[in-house]
Amino acid sequence: MRLLRLLLLLVAAVGLACGTDDPFLSGAPANHSYNIDCGGATDFTSSFGRRWLADQFFSAGGAAGMVAEPHRFPQPQERTLRFFPPSSAGKSSCYTLPLPPGRYYLRLFSVYDNYDSKLRTPSFDVSAAATLVLSFRSPWPEPASRYGAYSDLIFPSATSPTSDICFYSLSTDAPVVASIEVAPVHPLAYDGATTGADLILVNYGRLTCGNNLFGPGFTNDSDAFSRVWQSDVDFRNNDLSYDAITAGGRKVFGSNQPPNYFPTKLYRSAVTTGGDASNEIEYIMPVDTRMSYMVWLHFAEIDAGIGAPGQRVFDVMLAGKNVTRIDIFKQVGGFTAFKWTYIVENLTSSTMSVKLVPVVGRPILCGLENYAIVPLEMRTIPNQVAAMKALKDSLKIPARMGWNGDPCAPRTWDAWEGVTCHRKDKGLVITQLDLGSQGLKGYITDEISHLTDLVSLNLSYNSLTGSLPQGLGQPSIVTLDLSSNQFTGSIPGTIGSSKLQTALLNSNQLDGQVPERLYSIGVHGGVIDLSGNKGLCGVPTLPACALFWEKGGLNKTGKIALGASLGFLLIVVLIVVYILCIRRGPYDYDFEFPQDLTSISAMSAKRNRYQRAKSVMLAEMEAHNPDGYYTNGGTH
Repeated sequence: MRLLRLLLLLVAAVGLACGTDDPFLSGAPANHSYNIDCGGATDFTSSFGRRWLADQFFSAGGAAGMVAEPHRFPQPQERTLRFFPPSSAGKSSCYTLPLPPGRYYLRLFSVYDNYDSKLRTPSFDVSAAATLVLSFRSPWPEPASRYGAYSDLIFPSATSPTSDICFYSLSTDAPVVASIEVAPVHPLAYDGATTGADLILVNYGRLTCGNNLFGPGFTNDSDAFSRVWQSDVDFRNNDLSYDAITAGGRKVFGSNQPPNYFPTKLYRSAVTTGGDASNEIEYIMPVDTRMSYMVWLHFAEIDAGIGAPGQRVFDVMLAGKNVTRIDIFKQVGGFTAFKWTYIVENLTSSTMSVKLVPVVGRPILCGLENYAIVPLEMRTIPNQVAAMKALKDSLKIPARMGWNGDPCAPRTWDAWEGVTCHRKDKGLVITQLDLGSQGLKGYITDEISHLTDLVSLNLSYNSLTGSLPQGLGQPSIVTLDLSSNQFTGSIPGTIGSSKLQTALLNSNQLDGQVPERLYSIGVHGGVIDLSGNKGLCGVPTLPACALFWEKGGLNKTGKIALGASLGFLLIVVLIVVYILCIRRGPYDYDFEFPQDLTSISAMSAKRNRYQRAKSVMLAEMEAHNPDGYYTNGGTH
């Protein structure tokens, strides 16, 4: 009971907080249900049958810890924790959970208990679906700091296969979390038809009237939504008197029904007024005046003495406003669950009064829920998120820079170091990357081309390698500083848009001819620096490019000349073939080799014929007279 009571104390103090009956029971990825023991080293099954996973899905830079006095914590997952020092994890750290699109119930347990021996509770924010949902501010109330506090909410997952639960460091404090539980819920739960896609519901109080704390994971009582119901004692107006009543063992109908699956136990007990029948029931609930609230009231006429409409009638007043009149028996009859909800707006106080005022008989109440309605914040457009995650990998961004979760949301965080965003109608977009002198050792992925709103890119004084991608030619870019790296290859012809005013590519290992459109920046009053690249050529202040060759192979002119030469040679060959093979007359020699000449014996036979012909010719020559006239055997 103490642990859930502390949740409400913490919320009041910090401002913005936001096959089985138990969807968390399996704790299985196949069911998209996860019970994560943050900081825990091994899987285990709790005494309530829940499977808990060893710590996983967290971003780099954090460390595991343990509360100072573990013997005071009854559950193993409450004793271990994970903390994220900003010096090693950056301002933003996340748990990235594999969750398909849908609605989910999320519960966090946060505890300090002097785990770091500094006697100072941390200040940090928590986001879900890229939206700020919880804020912890130092100093925490002593009970929350010592024993911890549970927070829960209902949120829609992202459209991607994963959703991020992120923690943002304020000042130099290390965010801390001891356990994370998440499971899918009915898409229409809690008025999901109107709140499912665009709103998050953050629990500001879930009370059972007349019962002690109950709920799966804390007691053996079931709740198909896995909610934990807190005793109402600490939230009553103690200037009034109350009596508890029960159903006396009789069955209560209408509970545990979709889409909300409110547990039957909730309706088997209730509170009513004590003493004078004119007394009221009143609860004081903590709120944040910046938020609107969804209030759910739970009733069941469990007094057998009420058998007809009109015997118990009362008004409901929220924040001093009379919002409805209720006659439970008239609505559903006896021993049947009845739910009523209302949205409260424009609050002016840090507490909200929930009051039941008698009209006929005494008012009765079984349970109360109060949820802050948090609109989803605008997120970074998906293709730019993908591009930034690709850059995180290719540039080998260190964990200390906090590149986790959404690059731009929540907007109040300024979480990704060196990243500047702006809002457009389509969503948040990346406009500036200032990553100079960060010790980066990767390369620039061509997916940078998806940052179509990028105005300024500074990657100077790192150790980046590889070639410059074509994607650096965004038409939006004004300033490009890639100086003092180890880039190689040629400068893409795409670089040099009409908006580009500064191009610093000096002190690299670039080669080849400088594109004319890039050099024209300097001609038209911009700033361009190509010095310190021994292989560059072709513009004033740089060497002239070789006629055909440049460092690494043929230049553009050489390739054109080679192509022309090959083309001319091909034409010559075709002409020769035409003359010899196609234009040949009837008296032309046949230059085709006969088949018998393809063997050594055929060639030898031809030589023998030649020798015989030569002998005949010599014999005829000997028959000539000395004067060179031929004689036919006669005398002078």
